[in-house]
Amino acid sequence: MTSKKQFTLLVLAAGIGSRYGGIKQIDGFGPSGETIMDYSLFDALRAGFTKIVFIVREEIRQTMEEMFLPRLQGKADVVFAVQSLDTFVPTQYTNPERTKPWGTSHAMLCAKDVINEPFAVINADDFYGLDAFAATIDFFNSDTAGTHAMVGYTLKNVLSDYGSVSRGCGERNDQGFLKSVLERTTIVKENGKIISKEKEGDVELNPDTPTSMNFWGFHPSIMPIAETMFNDFLKNNHQNPKAEFFIPLVVNEMIRSNQGSVKILSGGSTWFGVTYKEDKEIVSDKIKQLVNAGKYPSKLW
Repeated sequence: MTSKKQFTLLVLAAGIGSRYGGIKQIDGFGPSGETIMDYSLFDALRAGFTKIVFIVREEIRQTMEEMFLPRLQGKADVVFAVQSLDTFVPTQYTNPERTKPWGTSHAMLCAKDVINEPFAVINADDFYGLDAFAATIDFFNSDTAGTHAMVGYTLKNVLSDYGSVSRGCGERNDQGFLKSVLERTTIVKENGKIISKEKEGDVELNPDTPTSMNFWGFHPSIMPIAETMFNDFLKNNHQNPKAEFFIPLVVNEMIRSNQGSVKILSGGSTWFGVTYKEDKEIVSDKIKQLVNAGKYPSKLW
Protein backbone atom coordinates (compact mmCIF):
# COMPACT_ATOMS: atom_id res chain seq x y z
CA MET A 1 0.00 0.00 0.00
CA THR A 2 1.43 3.36 -1.03
CA SER A 3 1.51 6.00 1.69
CA LYS A 4 -0.06 9.37 0.97
CA LYS A 5 2.33 12.10 -0.12
CA GLN A 6 3.09 14.68 2.52
CA PHE A 7 3.01 18.40 1.68
CA THR A 8 3.77 21.21 4.11
CA LEU A 9 2.48 24.77 4.25
CA LEU A 10 5.03 27.15 5.78
CA VAL A 11 3.29 30.25 7.13
CA LEU A 12 5.51 33.29 7.72
CA ALA A 13 3.86 34.91 10.73
CA ALA A 14 6.77 36.57 12.54
CA GLY A 15 6.40 40.00 10.91
CA ILE A 16 6.09 43.09 13.07
CA GLY A 17 3.63 45.03 10.87
CA SER A 18 5.04 48.49 11.54
CA ARG A 19 3.02 50.16 8.76
CA TYR A 20 -0.20 48.48 9.91
CA GLY A 21 0.12 49.60 13.51
CA GLY A 22 -0.71 46.25 15.11
CA ILE A 23 -0.35 42.49 14.91
CA LYS A 24 -2.19 41.97 11.63
CA GLN A 25 -1.50 38.23 11.64
CA ILE A 26 -4.07 37.72 14.41
CA ASP A 27 -6.48 40.56 13.62
CA GLY A 28 -10.02 39.54 12.71
CA PHE A 29 -11.28 40.12 9.14
CA GLY A 30 -13.93 37.45 8.51
CA PRO A 31 -17.61 37.51 9.52
CA SER A 32 -16.89 35.33 12.56
CA GLY A 33 -13.63 37.05 13.45
CA GLU A 34 -11.44 34.90 11.21
CA THR A 35 -7.90 36.06 10.50
CA ILE A 36 -6.63 36.18 6.92
CA MET A 37 -4.45 33.24 7.92
CA ASP A 38 -7.55 31.17 8.72
CA TYR A 39 -8.63 31.36 5.08
CA SER A 40 -5.19 30.27 3.88
CA LEU A 41 -5.24 27.31 6.28
CA PHE A 42 -8.78 26.38 5.20
CA ASP A 43 -7.78 26.51 1.51
CA ALA A 44 -4.52 24.64 2.12
CA LEU A 45 -6.30 21.77 3.86
CA ARG A 46 -8.89 21.33 1.14
CA ALA A 47 -6.19 21.54 -1.55
CA GLY A 48 -4.27 18.66 0.04
CA PHE A 49 -1.63 20.06 2.41
CA THR A 50 -1.05 17.72 5.34
CA LYS A 51 1.25 19.67 7.66
CA ILE A 52 1.35 23.30 8.82
CA VAL A 53 4.52 24.99 10.06
CA PHE A 54 4.15 28.45 11.59
CA ILE A 55 7.16 30.76 11.81
CA VAL A 56 6.49 33.11 14.73
CA ARG A 57 8.16 35.53 17.09
CA GLU A 58 8.59 34.22 20.63
CA GLU A 59 6.36 36.95 22.05
CA ILE A 60 3.33 35.87 19.99
CA ARG A 61 3.94 32.13 20.03
CA GLN A 62 1.60 31.33 22.92
CA THR A 63 -1.20 33.43 21.42
CA MET A 64 -0.78 31.72 18.06
CA GLU A 65 -0.78 28.27 19.61
CA GLU A 66 -3.94 29.02 21.58
CA MET A 67 -5.66 30.30 18.44
CA PHE A 68 -4.67 27.73 15.86
CA LEU A 69 -3.95 24.43 17.58
CA PRO A 70 -7.64 23.82 18.42
CA ARG A 71 -8.72 24.79 14.89
CA LEU A 72 -6.26 22.43 13.23
CA GLN A 73 -6.50 19.51 15.64
CA GLY A 74 -7.10 16.28 13.73
CA LYS A 75 -6.82 18.09 10.37
CA ALA A 76 -3.03 18.42 9.94
CA ASP A 77 0.28 18.03 11.75
CA VAL A 78 1.19 21.38 13.30
CA VAL A 79 4.65 22.71 14.20
CA PHE A 80 5.68 26.11 15.57
CA ALA A 81 9.19 27.43 14.89
CA VAL A 82 10.61 30.70 16.19
CA GLN A 83 12.38 33.33 14.11
CA SER A 84 14.58 35.45 16.34
CA LEU A 85 17.32 37.99 15.70
CA ASP A 86 20.07 35.44 16.29
CA THR A 87 18.62 32.26 14.71
CA PHE A 88 21.31 30.84 12.37
CA VAL A 89 23.40 33.98 13.07
CA PRO A 90 26.98 33.29 14.29
CA THR A 91 28.03 35.40 17.27
CA GLN A 92 30.50 37.46 15.26
CA TYR A 93 27.68 38.70 13.03
CA THR A 94 25.22 39.86 15.71
CA ASN A 95 24.41 43.57 15.61
CA PRO A 96 23.10 45.31 18.78
CA GLU A 97 21.44 47.96 16.60
CA ARG A 98 19.23 45.40 14.85
CA THR A 99 15.59 45.37 16.01
CA LYS A 100 13.92 42.82 13.71
CA PRO A 101 14.84 39.47 12.11
CA TRP A 102 16.53 39.08 8.76
CA GLY A 103 13.61 38.76 6.32
CA THR A 104 11.71 36.07 4.44
CA SER A 105 14.57 33.75 3.46
CA HIS A 106 15.78 33.85 7.06
CA ALA A 107 12.24 32.97 8.19
CA MET A 108 12.17 30.02 5.79
CA LEU A 109 15.55 28.88 7.06
CA CYS A 110 14.18 28.83 10.61
CA ALA A 111 12.02 25.84 9.52
CA LYS A 112 14.97 23.91 8.10
CA ASP A 113 14.98 21.26 10.84
CA VAL A 114 11.24 20.52 10.71
CA ILE A 115 10.60 20.25 6.93
CA ASN A 116 11.67 17.22 4.89
CA GLU A 117 8.94 17.24 2.23
CA PRO A 118 7.81 19.59 -0.58
CA PHE A 119 6.51 22.80 0.97
CA ALA A 120 4.75 26.01 0.04
CA VAL A 121 5.70 29.34 1.60
CA ILE A 122 3.10 32.05 2.21
CA ASN A 123 2.72 35.28 4.17
CA ALA A 124 0.32 35.14 7.10
CA ASP A 125 -1.33 38.45 6.18
CA ASP A 126 -2.08 37.84 2.48
CA PHE A 127 -5.26 36.29 1.07
CA TYR A 128 -4.29 34.03 -1.83
CA GLY A 129 -7.42 32.06 -2.76
CA LEU A 130 -7.95 28.33 -3.26
CA ASP A 131 -6.55 28.30 -6.82
CA ALA A 132 -3.03 29.16 -5.63
CA PHE A 133 -2.95 26.26 -3.16
CA ALA A 134 -4.48 23.80 -5.65
CA ALA A 135 -2.03 24.82 -8.40
CA THR A 136 0.91 24.27 -6.05
CA ILE A 137 -0.31 20.82 -4.99
CA ASP A 138 -0.77 19.89 -8.67
CA PHE A 139 2.78 21.08 -9.32
CA PHE A 140 4.20 19.02 -6.46
CA ASN A 141 2.37 15.95 -7.73
CA SER A 142 3.78 16.28 -11.25
CA ASP A 143 7.24 17.85 -11.14
CA THR A 144 10.76 16.72 -10.29
CA ALA A 145 12.71 17.68 -7.19
CA GLY A 146 14.97 19.99 -9.21
CA THR A 147 12.07 22.28 -10.14
CA HIS A 148 10.47 24.78 -7.79
CA ALA A 149 7.51 27.12 -8.34
CA MET A 150 6.28 30.67 -7.92
CA VAL A 151 2.59 31.51 -8.00
CA GLY A 152 2.46 34.48 -10.37
CA TYR A 153 0.21 37.52 -9.87
CA THR A 154 -0.26 40.55 -12.12
CA LEU A 155 1.46 43.66 -10.71
CA LYS A 156 -1.44 46.07 -11.35
CA ASN A 157 -3.75 43.86 -9.25
CA VAL A 158 -1.57 43.70 -6.14
CA LEU A 159 -0.97 47.33 -5.15
CA SER A 160 -2.33 49.46 -2.33
CA ASP A 161 -4.19 52.76 -2.70
CA TYR A 162 -2.82 53.95 0.65
CA GLY A 163 0.93 53.98 0.21
CA SER A 164 3.98 52.16 -1.06
CA VAL A 165 4.33 48.38 -1.10
CA SER A 166 7.17 45.89 -1.53
CA ARG A 167 6.79 43.40 -4.40
CA GLY A 168 8.93 40.77 -6.08
CA CYS A 169 8.80 41.66 -9.79
CA GLY A 170 9.56 38.71 -12.05
CA GLU A 171 10.79 38.12 -15.57
CA ARG A 172 9.77 34.93 -17.40
CA ASN A 173 11.32 33.05 -20.30
CA ASP A 174 9.51 31.56 -23.30
CA GLN A 175 8.92 28.26 -21.48
CA GLY A 176 7.11 29.91 -18.57
CA PHE A 177 10.02 29.64 -16.15
CA LEU A 178 11.37 32.44 -14.02
CA LYS A 179 14.50 34.18 -15.31
CA SER A 180 14.87 36.44 -12.28
CA VAL A 181 12.84 38.22 -9.63
CA LEU A 182 13.73 41.65 -8.28
CA GLU A 183 12.48 42.75 -4.87
CA ARG A 184 11.32 46.34 -5.29
CA THR A 185 10.65 47.75 -1.83
CA THR A 186 8.85 51.04 -2.65
CA ILE A 187 6.22 50.69 -5.40
CA VAL A 188 3.54 53.39 -5.68
CA LYS A 189 0.77 54.51 -8.03
CA GLU A 190 1.49 57.95 -9.47
CA ASN A 191 -0.45 59.77 -12.18
CA GLY A 192 -1.87 56.56 -13.64
CA LYS A 193 1.52 54.85 -13.69
CA ILE A 194 3.19 52.25 -11.49
CA ILE A 195 6.47 53.62 -10.19
CA SER A 196 9.28 52.00 -8.23
CA LYS A 197 11.11 54.54 -6.10
CA GLU A 198 14.81 53.73 -6.37
CA LYS A 199 17.94 55.44 -5.04
CA GLU A 200 18.97 56.08 -8.65
CA GLY A 201 15.57 57.61 -9.50
CA ASP A 202 12.03 56.55 -10.42
CA VAL A 203 11.51 53.43 -12.55
CA GLU A 204 8.21 52.91 -14.38
CA LEU A 205 7.00 49.29 -14.22
CA ASN A 206 4.89 47.30 -16.67
CA PRO A 207 1.42 46.81 -15.11
CA ASP A 208 1.37 43.19 -16.35
CA THR A 209 4.68 42.19 -14.74
CA PRO A 210 4.44 38.66 -13.22
CA THR A 211 4.73 39.34 -9.52
CA SER A 212 5.58 37.28 -6.48
CA MET A 213 3.27 37.75 -3.52
CA ASN A 214 5.55 35.41 -1.61
CA PHE A 215 3.66 32.24 -2.53
CA TRP A 216 6.38 29.74 -3.42
CA GLY A 217 6.51 26.00 -3.92
CA PHE A 218 9.87 24.57 -2.87
CA HIS A 219 11.52 21.21 -2.47
CA PRO A 220 13.72 20.77 0.63
CA SER A 221 16.82 21.10 -1.58
CA ILE A 222 16.31 24.88 -1.32
CA MET A 223 17.33 24.87 2.36
CA PRO A 224 21.09 24.14 2.07
CA ILE A 225 21.27 26.71 -0.74
CA ALA A 226 19.58 29.27 1.52
CA GLU A 227 21.83 28.43 4.46
CA THR A 228 25.03 28.83 2.45
CA MET A 229 23.79 32.10 0.99
CA PHE A 230 22.74 33.43 4.40
CA ASN A 231 26.25 32.90 5.76
CA ASP A 232 27.64 34.90 2.83
CA PHE A 233 24.93 37.53 3.25
CA LEU A 234 25.79 37.98 6.92
CA LYS A 235 29.48 38.46 6.14
CA ASN A 236 28.61 41.32 3.81
CA ASN A 237 25.63 42.86 5.59
CA HIS A 238 25.85 42.24 9.35
CA GLN A 239 26.82 45.86 9.99
CA ASN A 240 23.61 47.10 8.33
CA PRO A 241 20.77 46.87 10.91
CA LYS A 242 18.12 47.10 8.17
CA ALA A 243 19.50 44.55 5.68
CA GLU A 244 16.98 41.82 4.76
CA PHE A 245 17.60 38.38 3.30
CA PHE A 246 14.66 38.04 0.91
CA ILE A 247 13.52 34.80 -0.75
CA PRO A 248 14.10 36.30 -4.24
CA LEU A 249 17.82 36.59 -3.40
CA VAL A 250 18.01 32.82 -2.93
CA VAL A 251 15.81 32.11 -5.96
CA ASN A 252 17.91 34.30 -8.24
CA GLU A 253 21.17 32.71 -7.13
CA MET A 254 19.72 29.21 -7.50
CA ILE A 255 18.66 29.99 -11.08
CA ARG A 256 21.91 31.77 -11.93
CA SER A 257 24.05 28.90 -10.65
CA ASN A 258 21.89 26.20 -12.30
CA GLN A 259 21.05 24.60 -8.95
CA GLY A 260 17.34 24.61 -9.75
CA SER A 261 14.63 26.15 -11.92
CA VAL A 262 11.40 27.92 -10.98
CA LYS A 263 8.16 27.47 -12.89
CA ILE A 264 5.64 30.32 -12.81
CA LEU A 265 2.22 28.92 -11.90
CA SER A 266 -0.99 30.56 -13.08
CA GLY A 267 -2.89 30.07 -9.81
CA GLY A 268 -2.65 33.75 -8.89
CA SER A 269 -6.18 34.82 -9.77
CA THR A 270 -7.19 36.14 -6.33
CA TRP A 271 -5.10 38.22 -3.98
CA PHE A 272 -5.61 40.91 -1.42
CA GLY A 273 -3.70 41.87 1.68
CA VAL A 274 -3.18 44.40 4.40
CA THR A 275 -0.24 46.74 4.55
CA TYR A 276 -1.98 49.74 6.10
CA LYS A 277 -4.80 50.07 8.65
CA GLU A 278 -6.97 51.56 5.90
CA ASP A 279 -6.76 48.25 4.02
CA LYS A 280 -8.70 46.41 6.73
CA GLU A 281 -12.20 47.51 5.73
CA ILE A 282 -11.54 46.73 2.06
CA VAL A 283 -10.25 43.24 2.88
CA SER A 284 -13.17 42.53 5.21
CA ASP A 285 -15.60 43.57 2.46
CA LYS A 286 -13.90 41.32 -0.09
CA ILE A 287 -14.06 38.35 2.27
CA LYS A 288 -17.74 39.08 2.92
CA GLN A 289 -18.37 39.03 -0.84
CA LEU A 290 -16.67 35.62 -1.15
CA VAL A 291 -18.74 34.27 1.75
CA ASN A 292 -21.94 35.62 0.20
CA ALA A 293 -20.96 33.96 -3.10
CA GLY A 294 -20.65 30.61 -1.33
CA LYS A 295 -16.87 30.33 -1.69
CA TYR A 296 -16.41 30.06 2.08
CA PRO A 297 -18.72 29.29 5.01
CA SER A 298 -19.64 32.21 7.26
CA LYS A 299 -17.85 30.39 10.09
CA LEU A 300 -14.75 28.50 8.92
CA TRP A 301 -14.08 26.21 11.85
